[in-house]
Amino acid sequence: MSEHDEVDDRILESLEHREAAQAAYEALLARAGEQAVEPRIAATRRAVELLGDPQRSYRVIHITGTNGKGSTARIADALLRAHGLRTGLLTSPHLERVNERIMIDGEPVSDEAFAAGYDDVAPVLELVDAELEAAGERRLTFFEAFTVLALSVLADAPVDVAVLEVGMGGTWDSTNVADGDVAVITPIALDHTNRLGSTVEAIAREKAGIIKPDAIVVSAAQEPSALAVLEARSAEVGARLLVEGRDFALASQAVAVGGQLITVRGLAAEYIDQLVPLMGAHQGANAALALVAVEAFLGGGSHAMTAEVLADGLAAATSPGRLDAVGAHPLVILDAAHNPHGAAALKAALGEFFGLERVTLVLGVLAGKDARGVLAELEPVIDEAIITQSTSERALDADALAADAVAVLGADRVVVEPDLETAVETAREAATDRGGAVVVTGSITLLGDVLGHAREAGWLVRADARRQAATIEVTDEEEQR
Repeated sequence: MSEHDEVDDRILESLEHREAAQAAYEALLARAGEQAVEPRIAATRRAVELLGDPQRSYRVIHITGTNGKGSTARIADALLRAHGLRTGLLTSPHLERVNERIMIDGEPVSDEAFAAGYDDVAPVLELVDAELEAAGERRLTFFEAFTVLALSVLADAPVDVAVLEVGMGGTWDSTNVADGDVAVITPIALDHTNRLGSTVEAIAREKAGIIKPDAIVVSAAQEPSALAVLEARSAEVGARLLVEGRDFALASQAVAVGGQLITVRGLAAEYIDQLVPLMGAHQGANAALALVAVEAFLGGGSHAMTAEVLADGLAAATSPGRLDAVGAHPLVILDAAHNPHGAAALKAALGEFFGLERVTLVLGVLAGKDARGVLAELEPVIDEAIITQSTSERALDADALAADAVAVLGADRVVVEPDLETAVETAREAATDRGGAVVVTGSITLLGDVLGHAREAGWLVRADARRQAATIEVTDEEEQR
């Protein structure tokens, strides 16, 4: 066989794997969507039991909270890989391709492994579906089935440790069939109140469900009512609770070229002036939380990380769709803020890390989100808001969202453009005319759509050059001042 024939065969095989992975994804999508949250864990537990409990073949760091879960998970994953461990990472949702939700050693799961994994679990999913329907219950939802698939794929990889991000809540979340050696709790605030409860205390009770007997719990600073819940749960199951500000701390952080320098008082040592290549004060806090979680995981907090390993791990940390500079002229920033807490962090970062006082906003949210709360937080930095919607079936209609925007911003600062691509290009033109920047926010699905458009339109900055693009843009603006 000639070299040319071998290349053709590899291309054909790759296409076949892509088609098989897409077919598997479409089969999963045929189930009740991610908004169809079932307050149950038994269905997922039954499925993994039939598969031989794949989640017990590796150790687990389990992460919940309201904001920062995904970034904290990714940073922890990078630190674990720097220690030479083979890692698995489960996060949701994805930006562009579903493979992004399952990472093996820092890379999205291959189409081949995704499709093969689905073929392995499909008979079990069908069996559990039949059992549920016979009992008068809804069959496995998308998220339940996807979690079963992911846990199985990670076992087949195989991995040494899995970092699992909770989908929603904790107690009833499908990922809670796994028992975390370390449970990480990012800041708890109001979100998904129709499902998790209308108070921070009630939401904390749901999230505390991931705390398992004899685990180590690493928690961000919390409101007193939330902390009391975590303390009670930890005492109930004999877990060791470590709290930011009491047992560890983010001692300092400062803006630096390409990110920020943080000093962390950890469990085993103080880590001084560590470069985190992510923008936003909240990302410094996420990095500190991830660092301490890995300290706790590797030796119960008794062994300090070496300077080289820590530097390598933090350098490899990424957080796609979080203060992500994807365009340079004009500067276009994507951020996944979808609630007031996230919007407040975004607003602070725009000034501190990007030197931006005012921006052109592109906003699209999913139905049921606190759009007015998001807009109220961002109002001081908005020159103009282009209101649009993503391709998600859950996207709030642009006209309905515009009514919220007008209520907060006034009609003179609101433009409605349901077509996302037109909305983005309108915002880019406005930002260019003003010498400013564009911020796209509101939902992950919106960001994924914008990334696809930016790539097709030819203005997407390469991932490895995005931080430089942001730094250059801010520097140029400061020089003009």
